[in-house]
Amino acid sequence: MEQMIPLSIDGVQVEVPSGTTVLEASRLAGVKIPTLCYLKDINQSGSCRMCVVDVGGRAFQAACVLPVTKDMVVKTNTPALREARKTVLELILSNHDKRCLTCVRSQSCELQKLCLDLGVENGDEYAGEKNHYEIDDASPSIVRDNNKCILCRRCVAACDMVQNVGVIGATKRGFKTAIASPWEMHLSDMACINCGQCITVCPVGALHEKDETDLVWKYLNDPTKHVVVQTAPAVRATLGEEFGIPMGTSVTGKMAAALRRMGFAKVFDTDFAADLTIMEEASELVNRITTGGVLPMITSCSPGWIKFCEYYYPEFLPNLSSCKSPHEMEGAMIKSYYAEKADIDPKDIVVVSVMPCTAKKFEAKRPELANGGYPDVDVVITTRELARMIKEFNIDFAKLPDEDFDCLLGESTGASVIFGATGGVMEAALRTAYTLITGKELEDVNFCAVRGVEGIKEATVKIGDLDVNVAVASSTGMASKLLDAVKNGEKQYAFIEIMGCPGGCVNGGGQPIVNATTRSEMDIRSERAKALYREDAEKTYRKSHQNPMIKKIYDDYLEKPNSHKAHKLLHTTYVKRPKYSR
Repeated sequence: MEQMIPLSIDGVQVEVPSGTTVLEASRLAGVKIPTLCYLKDINQSGSCRMCVVDVGGRAFQAACVLPVTKDMVVKTNTPALREARKTVLELILSNHDKRCLTCVRSQSCELQKLCLDLGVENGDEYAGEKNHYEIDDASPSIVRDNNKCILCRRCVAACDMVQNVGVIGATKRGFKTAIASPWEMHLSDMACINCGQCITVCPVGALHEKDETDLVWKYLNDPTKHVVVQTAPAVRATLGEEFGIPMGTSVTGKMAAALRRMGFAKVFDTDFAADLTIMEEASELVNRITTGGVLPMITSCSPGWIKFCEYYYPEFLPNLSSCKSPHEMEGAMIKSYYAEKADIDPKDIVVVSVMPCTAKKFEAKRPELANGGYPDVDVVITTRELARMIKEFNIDFAKLPDEDFDCLLGESTGASVIFGATGGVMEAALRTAYTLITGKELEDVNFCAVRGVEGIKEATVKIGDLDVNVAVASSTGMASKLLDAVKNGEKQYAFIEIMGCPGGCVNGGGQPIVNATTRSEMDIRSERAKALYREDAEKTYRKSHQNPMIKKIYDDYLEKPNSHKAHKLLHTTYVKRPKYSR
């Protein structure tokens, strides 16, 4: 039986399990202790000293790393504690770039909020020498500005503990301590996978995506360009958060309406290409299973995962599906099929992808993802960038009527929308693979065994006479564990889905920022995924092969899945990458 520990927090009597920290106990007691470096399950170091409490004795102690003891008396909000926290904030501000009004994280900055909450007025109490750093913007995806870094080390923990990449860490000592890559190299020269998880956990503006909104505005205002936009499945589940709409609300119709008002010539849905991906990927899987091909086949939708594989697990490159990711497939179809139908020269078409992912910015620049001399996708912006553009265009997003995507490349099924949640690609592929193998339609399309936010999920799926072992991993850290088990012969699978970010695209590096307190109170991965599963359940068609437009595009243009033409447009190759270069 679990031992319960009684204690008092600001006069509130509570009992908590042994091993609970004072910070965790305080939240159970309904007492709020401010934090800055703390991030549940990722970073508990006590380094920022914002969460200090008085438990008697000569010194305050950090609540995030202090275990409770029997009959402990905790004070969290004395005048001395408030003064100590203000001093900590003023010391941080003494070496901080305080251009808050123009910072990308203004109004979503945890440091800014704490200063307001605790009444820090100007931040010049300890003004003196400051460190000055060159901004690292060499990466196509991520910008590092150490002038705003507060040394909380959340990014280090996410990169190392969650993603198992570890390309950043603390360097030097004392006042000169900085978060940097080894040998002070640019991120672009390291084995960074561009996933952006460091951005989502940063409490300030020290890390952010490389903004390409000016480029999109430039194209939209160029009369010689036909600018089309496509939106990823997960964006509809999160964009509303930027406009005060509750987390877990799908804003598909309002998003389409906003994009149309911004001036895009066509508003397409990447979900269409997700259905296309399933047709190609499921057919590839069935072919490998029935002809003795390389197994397990591993999904290739997540560019962060693909780059991780190229860097750290190149022996699995033959296992990767050769399918391009959905937005790259959509871009290829826009510049071929759509261009022909609309009688537009592909060189005059600009494809803008709105993605939940910073790694997509890197992906779009890969030379392997082009046809006829033109990149499949010209510009990638994140969910956050789109939100900034909508605000800049002065659109009242919450009051917009719902509108549909443009047809031709805008129709989709429920199978495609769940791509945004971990396990979604697997579930969508199984819905179609069942029909391809058995010739029958699956009655219950819900593969609940591969749903949920667990880092690794396994299932054995009965498809006709076949027992198909499958696995799902989200985060490259969990991918490492899964692939190591396969390498060691501990596990055997036919099909593996891997998403680079924990929980899948709903928690991608380009999604709206969620502060540490909210992350402690709810699982944002589950909340956001609910919007996608609801939309799936409401769709007329829930299997990719049932999409009428998918049927038409094969009949009119691609012939059949995995045809020569389909391979030319929709498939790609991968490369082994060196761990770093100078």
